[in-house]
Amino acid sequence: MSVIHQPAADGDWQYLQVAAEALEGGEFSPEAFRQVLERGAELLRERFGADEDVADLVRDRARLVDIALRAAWVRHAGRFAADLALLAVGGYGRGELHPCSDIDIMVLLPKSDSADWQPQIERFLTVLWDMGLEVGHSVRSIDDCQRESLADISVATTLFEARLLAGPEVLFAGMRRALAADRLWSSAAFFEAKVAEQTERHHRYFDTAYNLEPNVKSSPGGLRDIQTIGWVAKRHFGTDTLDELVAHGFLTREELRKLLAGQNFLWKVRFGLHMLTGRREDRLLFDYQIKLARLFGYEDASFTLAVEQLMQKYYRTVIDVSLLNEMLLQLFREAILTRSEPPTPINARFQIRNDYLEVAHPEVFARYPSALLEMFALLEQHPQIRGVRAETIRLVGMHVHLIDEEFRQNPRHHRLFMEILCAPVGVTHELRRMNLYGVLGRYIPAFGRIVGRMQYDLFHAYTVDAHTLFVVSNLRRLAMPKFNLEFPSLSQIMQSLPRPELAYLAALFHDIAKGRGGDHSELGAVDAEAFCLEQGLGRYEARLVAWLVKHHLILSITAQKQDIGDPEVIREFAGRIGDQAHLDYLYVLTVSDVRGTNPKLWNTWKARLFEEIYERTKQALRRGLETPVDQEELIREIQAEARSRLGGLEEARIERVWSQWTDAYFLRFTPEEIAWHTTLLADRHPSEESALVAIRKLTERGGTAVLTYTPRRLHSFARTTAVLDQMGLNVVDARLILSANGFSLETYVVLEDSGALIDDQERIQEIESGLWRNLREQADPSMTVTRRAPRQVRMFTTPTRVNFSLDERNNRTILELVAADRPGLLSDVGKVFKAEHVAIDGAKIMTIGERAEDVFYITDAEGLPLAAAACERVTESLMQSLDRREAPRA
Repeated sequence: MSVIHQPAADGDWQYLQVAAEALEGGEFSPEAFRQVLERGAELLRERFGADEDVADLVRDRARLVDIALRAAWVRHAGRFAADLALLAVGGYGRGELHPCSDIDIMVLLPKSDSADWQPQIERFLTVLWDMGLEVGHSVRSIDDCQRESLADISVATTLFEARLLAGPEVLFAGMRRALAADRLWSSAAFFEAKVAEQTERHHRYFDTAYNLEPNVKSSPGGLRDIQTIGWVAKRHFGTDTLDELVAHGFLTREELRKLLAGQNFLWKVRFGLHMLTGRREDRLLFDYQIKLARLFGYEDASFTLAVEQLMQKYYRTVIDVSLLNEMLLQLFREAILTRSEPPTPINARFQIRNDYLEVAHPEVFARYPSALLEMFALLEQHPQIRGVRAETIRLVGMHVHLIDEEFRQNPRHHRLFMEILCAPVGVTHELRRMNLYGVLGRYIPAFGRIVGRMQYDLFHAYTVDAHTLFVVSNLRRLAMPKFNLEFPSLSQIMQSLPRPELAYLAALFHDIAKGRGGDHSELGAVDAEAFCLEQGLGRYEARLVAWLVKHHLILSITAQKQDIGDPEVIREFAGRIGDQAHLDYLYVLTVSDVRGTNPKLWNTWKARLFEEIYERTKQALRRGLETPVDQEELIREIQAEARSRLGGLEEARIERVWSQWTDAYFLRFTPEEIAWHTTLLADRHPSEESALVAIRKLTERGGTAVLTYTPRRLHSFARTTAVLDQMGLNVVDARLILSANGFSLETYVVLEDSGALIDDQERIQEIESGLWRNLREQADPSMTVTRRAPRQVRMFTTPTRVNFSLDERNNRTILELVAADRPGLLSDVGKVFKAEHVAIDGAKIMTIGERAEDVFYITDAEGLPLAAAACERVTESLMQSLDRREAPRA
């Protein structure tokens, strides 16, 4: 039968609830209740779309499910309904149900032997299924509850939140008594267990709230952190709601407002996720981020996408929740676990109590605003201090507004800030604490604007402020001798810098102008110079910091996009650097920046590439920019070193191999590589036509070297890259050169797709045999890569862009390609080149998250730069080939 029979009242939630209650008191019908619940879901969707308070929605859904469960229980628990209790547990026990949340119930028995009741309980659960309810259920006696709660803190937590739906109150009260603190899980033990549980959960999310695709429930700063506060409070004070903590003096009204606002926003995001997906989904995946931003009414602005605005709101919310969680758990620790000891004074403003820093009296910040910076310097000076006491954290939040323009212009505060940056230990920890407490963003307002700011791509794994502090952390590790083994040469350079704090300042400002429009490096450089001069630095130091900010990308881009084996490229780069001091600062900043951008970005190849450009530039600066390299002399030196590595190989055989190469070959490869090539080719007969494949496991280029030597007519670049790609390998560098006898020598540096080195002989043999099979004359030249792009990559659309320029010095064309990164990309490019009779001279492969930015050095079939008409044909062919890609899917 239908219970939705009054069209005029269809949108009325109150009517729906009345209809459900009428069913509860009348003739029971699972189908009628299914209709009520389905209509309830529709109304919730409509109310959510109308921007009703999400707190009302989650509680109304719980109430509607309450009615349905009670009705089913009364009808189907039979004669045992008076003896057994039906409980809501977990989140449902709190009276909170999102659209697809777990509906967790427990049947409470008066004794453990439940054999008589089992058939009735099974019938009850079947009816729930008929009503369209998917429930998680358990059946326990009071003894079971006590035993399992003692063994498992998660069971105890679930049962602490139990709510009676139906059955005898006396049985429910008996369970509550059995779970009381004097019988199991005292306040202290429960607190310690929940903190350990939270710590372990945070570890699963890398201890950061700044994940690209956070879990709104379980990530640091998420709903679970708010629930942890509630659980500890309930166990210690017996409270059922967060606002009761105000009466106990554990929360101020403003903190309660922030906590509830955070909970409401996170509830809104979670509710939206469930509505979008139609399932219990708590992960804020890229695709959902875009849809939620649209659903919540965000719009793209001039310099900020709608999705970036939503995520900045998310990250700032979880920062607030994280700070409140830290402060409140510290308050609980002080109240529950710690016996207060007499304080140890540090000065008139601060003291240490129970190993934590606290103000000497509540008026410290109001009377001495300088203390808002001084406390962080003291934490560095006293590394034995474990943290800041909760009441002092609260006072910082109440007085952070005192950091205004007058505060920022005070010379004492300039000295304090530089003292924090120059401390021998604790710099990163205190900068992070300053950011968490809101102090850093007040002292440097431009930094405050990037807090929580995300960039919607796969390249930047963290928000701008989190990335910035990771860069500072990486620099600090280079500055500390105890970490020398991580990066020995970089550590030596960092520790020789006359003023390492200049590198930290450059790190703080290198991305500070993101989101403003324009060139963030240019804008940030202006901010950096002004700030440094305000802090009392000299003009040279201020200009050096500004230069580093302005040029912080130059080393990385040059190394990854230009041929740094070309002496002229190095000479031009050295000219832009100017001197050794600028090079040293830039090198350590660049490596720290790249390592702090994305944990998957740094690898051995990139480390070696940056080291190579540093060493070559260092030599150029020593030689003098007005003294260019004599190319003939350089080639003789390279050849001499290669000969020294060839052992007893006869000179005639060496000359036979070398005679097929132009001077470009000896400039493009290292002496070690030339010796390897020569050894491989020395035994080949000049008339041999078969392909040669060879692999070196580890090379000076920081990866595995793959060499192919094939007849030029095979155009083997497309085949080779297809094979490597299909095998899950990442090509990071390619060098191709034609020999005088019609062969193409191609060398590739490859890593596993994860960025790891290939360190398994069986894997190397697998790669070698795969290449051999596909490089034979009779092999299918149209091999395609069937490996799919990862889900995250498929979320993004990158239009293909092609740009040509002339390399006059080397008489070739440079093709710069920007395209969506996906399996088979290089192979597809190679097929276009083959069809258009384009020869590849070399390639620089650069992947930036979901985007490939590759550079190809090419010529026509005659070895000359491409004509304009040829460039147009290649562009059109690349566009047609590369833009035929799979549409993004969730």
